[in-house]
Amino acid sequence: MTTTSPTRPGGARVAVQRFGTFLSGMIMPNIAAFIAWGFITMLFIPAGFFGADSPFRWHWAPVAEIIGGGGDAAVINWPGAMTALSEGDGGNYAAYVGLVGPMITYLLPLLIANTAGRMVYAERGGVVATIATMGVIVGTNIPMFLGAMIMGPIAAWITKQMDRMWDGKIRPGFEMLVNNFSAGILGMILAIVGFFAFGPLMLGISAILGGAVGWLVSVQLLPLVSIIVEPAKVLFLNNAINHGVFTPLGIEQAAETGKSILFLIEANPGPGLGLLMAFTFFGVGAAKASAPGAAIIQFFGGIHEIYFPYALSKPATILALIAGGAAGVTTNMLLGGGLGFPAAPGSIIAVTAAAIGSGVGNLLVVYLSVIIAATVTFLITAVILRASRRRDLEAEADSFGAAIAQTEANKGKSSSTLSNLAASASASSAGTAVATRRIESIVFACDAGMGSSAMGASVLRNKIKQAGVSGITVTNAAIANLDGTADLVITQQQLTDRAQAKSPGSMHVSVDNFMNSPKYDDVVQLVREQDAVVAEPQAAADPAAAAAPVAAAPVAAAPAGSAVLTADRVRIHAGSATRDEALKEAADALVAAGAVTPDYLQAMRERESTVSTFMGNGLAIPHGTNDAKDAVLGSALSVVRYDGGVDWDGDRATFVIGIAGKDGDHLQILAQIAELFSDEADVARLNAAATPEELYAMLSAVNEA
Repeated sequence: MTTTSPTRPGGARVAVQRFGTFLSGMIMPNIAAFIAWGFITMLFIPAGFFGADSPFRWHWAPVAEIIGGGGDAAVINWPGAMTALSEGDGGNYAAYVGLVGPMITYLLPLLIANTAGRMVYAERGGVVATIATMGVIVGTNIPMFLGAMIMGPIAAWITKQMDRMWDGKIRPGFEMLVNNFSAGILGMILAIVGFFAFGPLMLGISAILGGAVGWLVSVQLLPLVSIIVEPAKVLFLNNAINHGVFTPLGIEQAAETGKSILFLIEANPGPGLGLLMAFTFFGVGAAKASAPGAAIIQFFGGIHEIYFPYALSKPATILALIAGGAAGVTTNMLLGGGLGFPAAPGSIIAVTAAAIGSGVGNLLVVYLSVIIAATVTFLITAVILRASRRRDLEAEADSFGAAIAQTEANKGKSSSTLSNLAASASASSAGTAVATRRIESIVFACDAGMGSSAMGASVLRNKIKQAGVSGITVTNAAIANLDGTADLVITQQQLTDRAQAKSPGSMHVSVDNFMNSPKYDDVVQLVREQDAVVAEPQAAADPAAAAAPVAAAPVAAAPAGSAVLTADRVRIHAGSATRDEALKEAADALVAAGAVTPDYLQAMRERESTVSTFMGNGLAIPHGTNDAKDAVLGSALSVVRYDGGVDWDGDRATFVIGIAGKDGDHLQILAQIAELFSDEADVARLNAAATPEELYAMLSAVNEA
């Protein structure tokens, strides 16, 4: 066996995603403050909508005091807003600070620093991060957003390490004294360091980044940024670029000129709109049916991620997004369009609010950039879709469902927007018969109908039971045995096309694994809503019938006295193994138990070549294909825990449970294992078992089911 740990693919992408998410986490909670500053700027600075140079200028006394500056006592006499008279100034009041400058100089960076500090070390980290960032702010002469986004997390992390040094060593009664003074002293030191060292360093970095952007604009190459931004958006890598570079630099530009083109490079809703409209007219299947609704959500709701699956289903359309994004940037660059503050989310409504502050002319330029970006993307996408339309129509199913799953995988977590899109896609591919009837039978289907589907059925059955929904039958079967009577069929992504061909009248849902897929929650919500819709008219027609409980389908138990798992087939290895080594060990254990013939190992390998048996939560359950039934002599399980892990086609398996099933004897025990491995606390206890005997003791109870 090998001792190397498996390497997960996409590590660099995931790292950038996490970094971008962290940057976004600093900015997004404070967007309301950015909007407030943007509106104040829009209303009162000279370059703003109602400023001194605008035809809509307000002749309102306190305007100058809000934007900051000096004034004449005979004209500006708003009570309480001015400083004392300067001696010998001829009747003019001294300069006053106003709102616009202090908000961008102090309020916004300090909010970002506090948010970043809380993300790293809760309230205590937020306080020290704010103190330290104040030193960075006063040590520079530009808005210190980059400094806040770097100093804030660093200060909070240092605070966390400091507290660890005397954790548990402080005498009772002195905790508050030590905590307050230590944080205060550390904050003072970091503020001084920020003033003398960190601030000037950040000033230099900002100058370099700003100079790079300025150079791109001067040589008219800024549109080339779309080559990076548009693909990065589809892979959820855009936050690192947008919130790490564009937002800080854009705010600096907006403070000087009242607007910035950088706010509209990533947030322009035009490319996404053009892509979705092209799918509306030239797409096929579920993508075509769901595109109009997705366009409304993307354009008016600002949820750009909803168009990512469409691009992934046809990767060539990313070229259309790049071209559309570059066209929009070019329009704004040539005509001077920009936004006064970040448009978050990237809705046309938010874009309008952020653009109108610089005047109607700027708003029209921004609208033009959105229209041009949408048009260019639409035309190129239309050509791509038309060129492949015949091939898509001849296929049994398009790749849209897989693209949605890939988008969720790229994001790294489930998304309500993408889940709803997946449900819509599943419904549209199922036909009107499924959409108009109550779901009563759900079938998990896999190649052999033995291991993975049985465990998935058990997990979903428990979730439906916990949701209080009755009258739903959840079973498992081999794809070859689907007869078209199931209302809903759930399969792994690689098998969905086959299942749709066998049961075309059913609704189909694809999952990435059978143990903990977020699609289960969507299915539970679907049957709960449909149950409520159907139950209400039934209750009105026959209250007694509505009140009567519907018996759940019985689950077959293993024959009495059958022990499919014995202590000699439970093992623990400290090292790692390859997948083939793990398959051989599982097969050898089953052969030794007299449950299978040696030919079963090859059937296991063939199964893995078509679809992975990785279930999630560190569990893999290798078993043979449906054609290997002659190699199965009896029912048995083997359990091997690899503490070093097994690289299972890109996933990390810790537990490998080999399965041989005869006449369904093993299904009940698989249901028990599924319930056990769906609970993270139970999985942690299984991982903590020190000996094979202890591990067997935790699992042996399933023999009594």
